[in-house]
Amino acid sequence: MHIHILGICGTFMGGVAQIARAAGHRVTGCDQNVYPPMSEALAQNGIEITQGYDPGQLVLSPDLWVIGNAISRGNPLLEAILNAGLPYTSGPQWMSEQILQGRTVLAVAGTHGKTTTTSMLTWILREAGLSPGYLIGGLPCWGEKSAELGDPAGPFVIEADEYDTAFFDKRSKFVHYRPRIAVLNNLEYDHADIFPNLEAIETQFHHLVRTMPGEGVVIANAKSPALERVLARGCWSRLERFDADFGTAAGWSLSEGGEAAFEGRVVGRIEVAMPGRYNELNALAAVAAAHAAGVSPVEAIAALKRFPGVHRRQEVKGEAYGCVVIDDFAHHPTAIRETIAGVRAKYRGRRLVAVLEPRSNTMKLGTMKDQLAGALAGADEVCCYAGRGVAWSPEAALEPLGARAWVTHDFDALVEQVVADAKPGDVILCMSNGGFGGIHGKLLAGLSEKAARVGGFESERD
Repeated sequence: MHIHILGICGTFMGGVAQIARAAGHRVTGCDQNVYPPMSEALAQNGIEITQGYDPGQLVLSPDLWVIGNAISRGNPLLEAILNAGLPYTSGPQWMSEQILQGRTVLAVAGTHGKTTTTSMLTWILREAGLSPGYLIGGLPCWGEKSAELGDPAGPFVIEADEYDTAFFDKRSKFVHYRPRIAVLNNLEYDHADIFPNLEAIETQFHHLVRTMPGEGVVIANAKSPALERVLARGCWSRLERFDADFGTAAGWSLSEGGEAAFEGRVVGRIEVAMPGRYNELNALAAVAAAHAAGVSPVEAIAALKRFPGVHRRQEVKGEAYGCVVIDDFAHHPTAIRETIAGVRAKYRGRRLVAVLEPRSNTMKLGTMKDQLAGALAGADEVCCYAGRGVAWSPEAALEPLGARAWVTHDFDALVEQVVADAKPGDVILCMSNGGFGGIHGKLLAGLSEKAARVGGFESERD
């Protein structure tokens, strides 16, 4: 089968393309922004990419057009496909019908921690010799791909995003996956551009639970009121809760010291390279899901000790002028607060500078602006870059932080000021769900120049 993918350079659709190619299909695609690393990964797999959405691509005559959820009505190629009455589908539906059918699907859903937990779970199953397929919404540090077909007879781990499927299908992507094992990591309001309120997202999670078999397993966060409301609407699979009170028989629990227990019996100590209680809970959820797939908790916990992490999750980009520069994907107030807490726990006694770009659609709309100051309160200094599309006042939102917070609308000025204010020993944590203009490299370059002027500090970069 020849498929042509619209929006092929997105993380999800790029993953679909690589899996389709590995499954023996001919794959071509197009996107408005074709750039590395995804363009390079696709090219290495023999996937031809066209820049833009010119209707002339109809001459490729694929058997099926696969439409990414970033493609909207008015797109010239989409309009040409519709006018010609050509067959089309969505990425999630194609995955469901062509790849996931007949496989044991493990899906990881939730507002936070999906990429990290999916990566941890995939790593555990790989280390256990199960040769899983996977599709992750980020790049794990243990491989060069975010997606692989794996053994067609083996399990498949998929990051189960609640965002909508396509222009013609406004259900959440995860409704298509029909998992046998599902992790419901947490649930808060997000994606304000498509969901009017938290209740609307809860309904989508309810739909996910409704698709699961009676012999399946739902692994849900015991401390999430929203998930409790979802489960109260019906759960037909075996239910296991994690982050239960430690030592009880209620499910999976974790002590403050990292001791993991299942039904009151200690099974080992969670140790992961990425610090923070939230990452330990991500790991606990991954252990629980792996256990449901047949991997013992002892084996899973041992595998996690070797887990190398995920790019853009507390990823150290380099050191210069005695400062550490870290990249993180955090963009929701809860994720920002927990990331700051995790980084501070690792770098105790050092000044923490939080550099934030409110870039997600929800952040740009200002839906979470009143929570921002509280989320950033754990940092010693806060630097906010208000780029294009921010329709509210970050200055007003961060006013409760007083003099330790400042805002700029000039990217170059942001870099210059952070470098100028930097002191040896600082930990500079950059948070954005985008590339943030390559700020990490620019900060490291500026800090290296500062070290050369001042002298006395070693500098190195990735």
